[in-house]
Amino acid sequence: MANAVSVPATKEMRMQEALREALRSEMARDERVFVMGEDVGLFGGAYGVTKGFVQEFGEQRVLDTPISESAIVGLAVGSAINGMRPVVEIQFADLLPLAMDQLASHGARYHYMTGGRVNVPMVIRTKFATRAGGGPSHSSCNHGAFIHFPGLKIAMPTTPADAKGMMLSAIRDPNPVLFFESHYLYGVRGPVPDGDYTVPIGKAVVRRPGKDLTIVTCGGMVLKADAAAEQLQAKGIDIEIVDLRSLAPLDKETILTSVAKTKRALVLDEGPLIGGLSAELAALIQENLFSDLKGPVVRIAAQPIPPPHSPPLVDAMIPDVDQVVDAVMRMAEGGKLS
Repeated sequence: MANAVSVPATKEMRMQEALREALRSEMARDERVFVMGEDVGLFGGAYGVTKGFVQEFGEQRVLDTPISESAIVGLAVGSAINGMRPVVEIQFADLLPLAMDQLASHGARYHYMTGGRVNVPMVIRTKFATRAGGGPSHSSCNHGAFIHFPGLKIAMPTTPADAKGMMLSAIRDPNPVLFFESHYLYGVRGPVPDGDYTVPIGKAVVRRPGKDLTIVTCGGMVLKADAAAEQLQAKGIDIEIVDLRSLAPLDKETILTSVAKTKRALVLDEGPLIGGLSAELAALIQENLFSDLKGPVVRIAAQPIPPPHSPPLVDAMIPDVDQVVDAVMRMAEGGKLS
């Protein structure tokens, strides 16, 4: 009789709960790990991720900070290069530019500038998504901007299981990791493995296998891609979805393998169309697979305007399911991809 394959036990939880489990277990395992940010202590974090931490680990390892992103990230860089492993919460991705010098000019470059002698093992958590009511200052999708800074790793989990596994990998990584958490995914529930479960940063995943066309996407747009794929399946079009999960390092192999199979690609991104992540992905596919493609790579991304408050204007700014379905149907020849 063959030996049974061991399957790790799982439990259902939301993304915030998965992040909390990862942080708690790593703080218990490694005393160098601490969290800091605005309201992460007694309040438990703006999104509840650090709820109960100050009572469990004390104020020396759960630090409420002033409202100064540059000071917060500067402290993280300094503590990281001196042997600690800080995990910072920046409440909105819009606020990352306030700490750009500390993050991009120092944290991302110390390892290189010291000839590899100094590591910067820090994690910067932040929430992103263009959403109604957030407005220009609290709902930007600026994730694509940070791929311009070598030395930064950029993680973007889509499921609760990935949130836990990638957070554990991020904390243990000797490099600075920018950890983007989608507003649209906080309420998503899913099975999360128990114990010491890690997911590598820099590895994409095929969320939905298909044969007719590849949608390359990330973050909350994975949900819209899947909803569009369901509609297209009813029309006889079989969609494959590649979820990037990480923007840096970028898993080029998984992207190109999928598109080489389907021969058509649509890039779907919540960030700006002009000069954004979608442009880099389209260029990657065109440069490597031009002779194999049955048509040009199509991009769908956000309009290049500041995020509005108004729900109808937000809907007009960001990609939706109908746009994806319409774009695929235009790419089809007579309603079929062949």
